[in-house]
Amino acid sequence: MEIGYFLSCEEYGPHDLIEQAKLAEQAGFDALWISDHFHPWTDTQGESPLVWSMIGAVSQVCSLPISTAVTCPTVRQHPAIVAQAAATSAVLTNGRFRLGVGTGEALNEHITGQRWPDADVRLEMLEEAVDVIRRLWTGEFVHHDGKHYTVEKARLYTLPDEPPPIYVSGFGPKAIEVAGRIGDGFMSTSPSADDIAAFRKAGGEGKVTEVGYKVTWSEDDDAAIDAAYRTWPNSELPGELSQVLPSPKHFEQASELVTRDMIKDSIAYGNDVDRHIEAFTPFAEAGFDRIYISQMGGREQATHYRGFFDFYGGTVLPKLRDAAGR
Repeated sequence: MEIGYFLSCEEYGPHDLIEQAKLAEQAGFDALWISDHFHPWTDTQGESPLVWSMIGAVSQVCSLPISTAVTCPTVRQHPAIVAQAAATSAVLTNGRFRLGVGTGEALNEHITGQRWPDADVRLEMLEEAVDVIRRLWTGEFVHHDGKHYTVEKARLYTLPDEPPPIYVSGFGPKAIEVAGRIGDGFMSTSPSADDIAAFRKAGGEGKVTEVGYKVTWSEDDDAAIDAAYRTWPNSELPGELSQVLPSPKHFEQASELVTRDMIKDSIAYGNDVDRHIEAFTPFAEAGFDRIYISQMGGREQATHYRGFFDFYGGTVLPKLRDAAGR
């Protein structure tokens, strides 16, 4: 099992993300996830740098493998452009880049004025997009006239020695079936052994499974809970809201239904080592190969990320690895 760090482009700006990548490597994390957003979920989170610029910058200061978590290669970004961006990222990272893809959210994808399709159509688009990306990674000229995408006499000239793996996120049976069938790996945020089993059954046997979750470190428990409640109330919104709400303001309005106690009961907070180990345990017991942890709070919040890396690097990571048998 590997334990990674999740770089949150929604709440940290470019310079902080670069520093976090360096601190993650120094603290002993094994790999990085990085989110791919046009908008943050809420205005309080307040950031949203371009992920491809960030990967290029991180590649120059950090040697950890890095994955997008996740890129939507269907509406805002044409799959041919994603193919080029991912290939360049793989070259810059010396083959340590992994392309994580999913069907996305209206929050980020509606901005070009295209209609936001329903879930079944989005899965169909994703499958076609992944095929286009892999064909372009062959280095051959590609002409594609598909149901959703057109690619006309396109060829990528800057390519890594080996194409990066494509990991597919899946929430619900249909998405997990697609992930097992077309993905080189599976990505999730749920500690579900059943989801892993469904992925394996759909064609994912022997493939990598990854999962991510959030914590909030602080020397003060109340400050940690307050910071998480300020910045990530949307994490407790149910159902498909995260896929269909179109703007940070809508997420703020929906998040008025989320209470501070709901956040407190759903996260690891403060500097209690046992509490952080308990948060990790369900994901490890579910059987994921890689588990990514993100520090909530934002740079100016009470929970500063440097303290998180000191806490995890010096105390928590060794205990997590002991618990995981490493």
